[in-house]
Amino acid sequence: MNYRIWYSTESFADYIIAKTNLKHKNFVKKKMYESDANNAKNFHSLPDHIKQILYLDAPDLIVELDAEPIFSIEISTEAGTGHNAFQRFARLAASVENNVPAFYIYPEAAIITRQGASPTWDKINPLIFRAMENIMTIYKIPALLYYFPSDFRTYADAQKCPNKNRKGLIFDSNKNFRDCPDSSHFEMIEMFDAINEIISVIEKSSVIEGRGKLLGKQVLNKRKIFMQDEFAAKGGNENMSPLTATVKIPTEYLLNHLSQYENKSYTVGELLRRRENTIIYKVDAAFRGDPYPGALAAIDYLLCREGKTFEERKHNLVMCWGNLRVNEEQKTFTINSNKSKIHDFVNAVKASEGKNLLTKNYEDIPSNEIPRYYMQIRYGSMFSKVKHIRVFSYFADAILFSDGALWRDA
Repeated sequence: MNYRIWYSTESFADYIIAKTNLKHKNFVKKKMYESDANNAKNFHSLPDHIKQILYLDAPDLIVELDAEPIFSIEISTEAGTGHNAFQRFARLAASVENNVPAFYIYPEAAIITRQGASPTWDKINPLIFRAMENIMTIYKIPALLYYFPSDFRTYADAQKCPNKNRKGLIFDSNKNFRDCPDSSHFEMIEMFDAINEIISVIEKSSVIEGRGKLLGKQVLNKRKIFMQDEFAAKGGNENMSPLTATVKIPTEYLLNHLSQYENKSYTVGELLRRRENTIIYKVDAAFRGDPYPGALAAIDYLLCREGKTFEERKHNLVMCWGNLRVNEEQKTFTINSNKSKIHDFVNAVKASEGKNLLTKNYEDIPSNEIPRYYMQIRYGSMFSKVKHIRVFSYFADAILFSDGALWRDA
């Protein structure tokens, strides 16, 4: 049995290896490249089964056994209020949607200092637990959150926190594991136990068969129950961000709005029409990426998704860049914005297309670019687009601007 550990940061890979049973296995470490958009020189050389997990965004670590991924890990030290806890959610979704268990290491709280105020604890948005619960329910694959060790539970007063200068977070004392979580903390010990359980089950049952057994194992199911309890204990509900930035409308209103793009030879297709209601995620901001792509992905699993694909949604999922005003009398809506325009989206797509090799003549392609050219023949510019364009177009049934719109027909 041969393991490969794909990493973004090698010290974190070394940390996971040293603290789990991976240290007793035959393994090699491999550098992971996020996308063709940000590493055109190397991304095409990644195995296809790794590319599949990276189609939305790249986690910090992927571990595979005999060319089958067995788990991924995403780690963050950000404060988790509002949209922030969901910023990496698309990475978790990409892993679980490929039947690969996902671990998320995130602070229960982190210290922030706002201008003119004393340091305070910024606590995690508990709605992240519900989003992860929903994705587990649909795919029957673990998506488990473990708290990044912190002083939060022992030092309620952030000013007295011994690790105040590091946002209250506790890092490992081993200098070889720089910026890694304290491995002696019970949260990390429980995660290491879960990783070891996955390794044990997969080795005994094979990767494909073993995946279906994981949530029945006590060490993983215990964490799933813990997450459910944390959602309740921390007052989780649907009146929290990012759901507070959504509105539910009859799909008729959306179709009336999009009718301006119809003519004698074209009408909006059946996908949008067959769902009675539509969820609109409103972002009145300049067009950009984080934290909005991850929040959009989470809204899908919190409010819309009933199955494994976007076709299996209870409601349409639409993203609106601007100030949305619903007109109940005319059964439509208007969008006003001086911050985002349709050309912001189109220009981001065009910039990504600058990395497309498919318009070149063969004799103009250097030898080292031929494998990348061949990858693009298969996938087009899928991996060449910047992350937020990939995520928005993957999850949204329509994207609306004050001066234009994009939508699916099927």
